[in-house]
Amino acid sequence: MYIALIAEDNKKELMAQFCIAYCGTLSRHNICATDSTGRYIADATGLEIDTFMPGSEGGMEQISSRISFNEIDMVFFFRSTASEREVTEAENNLLRLCDVYNIPMATNIATAEVLVTALEAGSFNWREFINPRSEYNLRKKRM
Repeated sequence: MYIALIAEDNKKELMAQFCIAYCGTLSRHNICATDSTGRYIADATGLEIDTFMPGSEGGMEQISSRISFNEIDMVFFFRSTASEREVTEAENNLLRLCDVYNIPMATNIATAEVLVTALEAGSFNWREFINPRSEYNLRKKRM
């Protein structure tokens, strides 16, 4: 699976702790992240992470683009919970695309635990449940 990681500055430590806890599971998948999140987690865990631009400079849009092309299977997006913080257009677009393309997304640690536990148990073949004849699944079977 291709998993995208995004964490705002005040959530990077939480994301790192989460990735440390599930390093064994995550290491069996392809991980990508926005720049500083990816470097932070790679330093903390030793995981190999493909990084995009920083979130504020288009990294979130790069991940959104990958979602549009069925190249991301799951998103962990730990975002700030400060009430005065405005939701950006890039965030809204990411959330919308996850809904449009049925990409599981965790925006908090509880949901992330549920998703990674299902992934770890091997019971997370959601693309097959949604449409086993999709172009994505047919392409995957040819490989």
